[in-house]
Amino acid sequence: MTSSQSRQAKASRLGTFVDLFAGCGGLSLGLLSAGWRGLFAVESDAIAFETLKHNLVEGHEHCPFRFDWPAWLEKAPIEIRHFINTHGKDLPKIRGEVDLLAGGPPCQGFSLAGQRKQNDPRNALFKHYVDLVKALQPSFVLLENVKGISVAFSNGAKSKKLRGRPGQPFSEKIKARLQDAGYLVFTKLVHGTDVGVPQFRPRYIMLAIRNDLLKRHVAFDPFRDFDARRKSFLKAKGLPEDHPVTVKQAISDLAIRGKKLIDCVDSSGFKQIEYTQPLSDYQRFLHGALNGTAPNSLRLAKHGEVVTDRFKTILATCRKGVSLSDADRKRLGLKKHCVVPLHPDKPSHTLTTLPDDFLHYSEPRILTVREYARLQSFPDWYDFKGKYTTGGSRRVRECPRYTQAGNAVPPLLAEFLGRITAEIASELGLTF
Repeated sequence: MTSSQSRQAKASRLGTFVDLFAGCGGLSLGLLSAGWRGLFAVESDAIAFETLKHNLVEGHEHCPFRFDWPAWLEKAPIEIRHFINTHGKDLPKIRGEVDLLAGGPPCQGFSLAGQRKQNDPRNALFKHYVDLVKALQPSFVLLENVKGISVAFSNGAKSKKLRGRPGQPFSEKIKARLQDAGYLVFTKLVHGTDVGVPQFRPRYIMLAIRNDLLKRHVAFDPFRDFDARRKSFLKAKGLPEDHPVTVKQAISDLAIRGKKLIDCVDSSGFKQIEYTQPLSDYQRFLHGALNGTAPNSLRLAKHGEVVTDRFKTILATCRKGVSLSDADRKRLGLKKHCVVPLHPDKPSHTLTTLPDDFLHYSEPRILTVREYARLQSFPDWYDFKGKYTTGGSRRVRECPRYTQAGNAVPPLLAEFLGRITAEIASELGLTF
């Protein structure tokens, strides 16, 4: 980025944000793209932080954004409780400097696709989030999570008197804590397809605004005119306003067919495609100014003959765009619960962290990490770092590339939310 571009980017920036539970940086990237200034991010996983640091902390030649990292905070992974214990004395110094506290705390304990354990220790991380809200008193608090956070837990009661009565949704507990901290809380369910993400990804959005900012605004609704705002956002991006981006439009240029295979540049013993050029408007949008330069994380999985033949059978005989039926799984001898052959002309299902949950729409293989990233709306210049996969007991302790991409907040969704928040700030007369 040239010095003039740097000055222009700085001039167009809004207030300052801090990203908690930042993962590989999807939410941060979106907010930075919307014009917000990033102060720092908190992420506990070393591999995910490596990706965040490479792109948004240290930066590289294709990266137009960078955090303004404070000198008192090490550029390293840190668990949120340890961050509070270690840097509690530093937080009063930046009170008044943080305008937006954002984050997408781990969602596995709430996900409808998982076991939904009410006592999952990851659920308690929201308490630390609210602790930081109280310490920093930002103008806005932005929370993103799965739809399941707004669905009541079963209380598992054995008593006839209590049996069948749902427990309180975790979203209501968080809302109550933020209200006690002095905020008015607004919520909305937003789908990724609403804002150009080629993925049926329902996300529960909670936007809290400090009470004193709304004293002169009766019946304020930050999500009013949502449809008009999203259409304006899509038009500015050159993306379709009246129909979703499809899987084929997102990843067709990354297919093997018609490509030369070369040795994978970052994974010995594997192959990747020799990249040529984008083929659709969405691909050109995400490829940006790379001008045919290959994005990273193109490693192709090595499937054995038996697996490849099974995938061919699935593509030839099973419905695309939906999970395999019980009858199909029985016919194919599959015990795996979720296998979705993607439909080329529809958006993808919500991505998971398991790469073998999804099959390419026309080739007998799983997706690459870069194809995951495309379906999540990451630009091609955004590099993913660390190992590609992990397994066994390490799955709960490590965040390899597939997990980073699958767990991320889609940057397009984050940018849209960042722009809405900026418009609200302007309406409330805030200047940064």
